[in-house]
Amino acid sequence: MIVNKVDVVIIGAGASGLMCAATAGYRGKSVLVLDHANKAGKKILMSGGGRCNFTNLDASPKHFLSSNPHFCISALRRYSSQDFVDLVDRHGLDYVEKAPGQFFCEHSAKDLLAILMTECEWAGVTIQLNTDVLSIEEGAEGSKQIQTSSGPIECDSLVMATGGLSIPTMGATGFGYQVAEQFGLTVLPTRAGLVPLTLQPSDKARFSELSGISSDITASFADNSFTEPMLFTHRGLSGPAILQISNFWTPGHPLLINLMPKQDIKAELIQLRQDTPKATLEKWLTKQLPKRLVQVLIEENKWQGSFSDLSNAKIDSIAEQLNNWIIKPNGTEGYRTAEVTLGGVDTECISSKTFEVKTVPGLFFIGEVLDVTGWLGGYNFQWAWASGYAAGQYV
Repeated sequence: MIVNKVDVVIIGAGASGLMCAATAGYRGKSVLVLDHANKAGKKILMSGGGRCNFTNLDASPKHFLSSNPHFCISALRRYSSQDFVDLVDRHGLDYVEKAPGQFFCEHSAKDLLAILMTECEWAGVTIQLNTDVLSIEEGAEGSKQIQTSSGPIECDSLVMATGGLSIPTMGATGFGYQVAEQFGLTVLPTRAGLVPLTLQPSDKARFSELSGISSDITASFADNSFTEPMLFTHRGLSGPAILQISNFWTPGHPLLINLMPKQDIKAELIQLRQDTPKATLEKWLTKQLPKRLVQVLIEENKWQGSFSDLSNAKIDSIAEQLNNWIIKPNGTEGYRTAEVTLGGVDTECISSKTFEVKTVPGLFFIGEVLDVTGWLGGYNFQWAWASGYAAGQYV
């Protein structure tokens, strides 16, 4: 049987895989990218509402979760957010800064994917889609023998850029973890990250009418807090603040939500009682929060009446309820809607410089398959670019 022999095989035509492929190709390596999907970069295309938040200028190690927090430092330092911005600038990508340092494609994520595909083409990379990897074995002199649905392939360097378990409808599988375990690596427990939270049945019934309502809040758990919008959904809570805190929240524990994080409610209410005693709490709250949310809070807490009716104890109670709303989520929506996967291949097994497995020469892991997870806001794509570039220098 004729075996296709190349220098580098990359499994996964996503962000990290395409970045690694172009980087290695420019070094003169023969590179083959394999993917079981019918299209490259599917997650790039659907992320950010189809406009892809492709980096964050503020990206630094503090924005990443890992059991080995130092692992990401080297790659992020060697390939920065500005390096990627410089790349897309060379291609004339139109992009916008939605929040400070947070860059999105102005028109469509297709424009960004086109840049990556062009880079791969210029670097002489071959991309082979609709191809299943059936088995991987060690070959002679450290080579890797790969059996695929399109025939056998041999390579000197094999890169696993297979991603995590999030969004299975996009083709996500646990294949990268299986390969890691096959070669004796530790895979740390995985769970859905940057994911909406579901509510207990009783809370779901209470807030079902609020679906679609958004409000700026601070969500806190343990020592972590995020001040961003929260969105009520049919199943529970979502929006940036909730997605961010979901990376830290552990099931069975309550979340603390400050519904009015920018205000000293107690001081304001005492002042209002003095200045406008006949005005109502409901009317004031409606200026601060969405009307339907105010109606639920008023009815549940029996907050009817004017400011003059409020005792100091009642003001304390209202302030506590608004600043420290305690909600105990039922769980998360799981990998179906999760943007990332927490956990993964233990980075203690991987070189932070080359991304090569310490005990298996010629085998590399990059991107989301590793136990490195970024915050919401372009950080996970920056990890894809940085880890892909770093490995691409050494394959």
